[in-house]
Amino acid sequence: MAVEAQGNELLKVVLLLGAGVVAVPVFKRLGLGSVLGYLAAGLVIGPFGLGLFSDPQAILHVAELGVVMFLFIIGLEMQPQRLWSLRREIFGLGLVQVTLCGALVAGAALLAGLSPPVAFVAAMGFVMTSTATVMMILDERGETSTARGQRVVSVLLFEDLAIVPLLAAVAFMAPVKADGGGSAMLQIATALGALAAMLVAGRWLLNPMFRILARSGAREVMTAAALLVVLGAALLMQFAGLSMAMGAFLAGVLLSESSFRHQLEADIEPFRGILLGLFFLSVGMALDLSVFAIQWAQVIGGTLVFMVVKAIGIYAVGRLFRASHADALHRTVLMAQGGEFAFVLYAAAVAAGILSGELKRC
Repeated sequence: MAVEAQGNELLKVVLLLGAGVVAVPVFKRLGLGSVLGYLAAGLVIGPFGLGLFSDPQAILHVAELGVVMFLFIIGLEMQPQRLWSLRREIFGLGLVQVTLCGALVAGAALLAGLSPPVAFVAAMGFVMTSTATVMMILDERGETSTARGQRVVSVLLFEDLAIVPLLAAVAFMAPVKADGGGSAMLQIATALGALAAMLVAGRWLLNPMFRILARSGAREVMTAAALLVVLGAALLMQFAGLSMAMGAFLAGVLLSESSFRHQLEADIEPFRGILLGLFFLSVGMALDLSVFAIQWAQVIGGTLVFMVVKAIGIYAVGRLFRASHADALHRTVLMAQGGEFAFVLYAAAVAAGILSGELKRC
């Protein structure tokens, strides 16, 4: 029985790798990119396709680490001085884009007949762009370090930070929940404490630790330490109610001026590539075609309206910040879709009694 179970697990690994190996080159040859290739492969082999996998969430929980490691590598390339130079883009461009797009999408939701609390939650969830998808596209195009790419990264960073006050707002809007304000304040305090702990560890602990480990001469220990830093930072941020990806990004920034930066990047890169591909495969597996078949008009109509309204807001903000037509359009095309933070915010809204489970699925 044990041998048979191991054989089944190995078969699943082979199927996952095979699906990616077949689909990604085909989609890239068609000019559609590797992300769509992974998503399509996951849809085909998932429970709503050929049914070769029945529990995509189990794979997704592991594959999310690919996004975490990806953001760590991005952080390694962003020295603190460089990040400080982007403060106007992060807290200026990011704040204006999230606020304006949220207001426009919420207005569209109100016109569709949703109540104000539901419209607010629906809008702000959709405004949060998919960090994994956008960063993967930027990386494939070699645009991550360009000026236009850095502005996109800045907005994504602000959106990662914005999830905390948004979750607090959901708690405050919860009907008849006397301790909602206290819970929200506790969550904000925990988040600030986690950020402070991360900065202290990065400033005084990480570099001395890597120097000590480097003296041992054991390369595998350095690799293990790199994984420990990435996953530990992600776990700390998750515990504080923040984004795991943001924790890994901050860890990368704190180590960006270390003499071990290039070695850390080389150690993490293989894990990042494989897990990031698995992430998009598992997202494709989780696409529930039965919901689409039943409510296809609502799904297509609502998504298109939200995307168009959000796109108008992104383009307007780009032009407001004196971006060229090409740069504003580039940002609009990249960021008009929603993202994985919507699942976090909508799940919190369902738990708080603001959204119904059926509305969340739609």
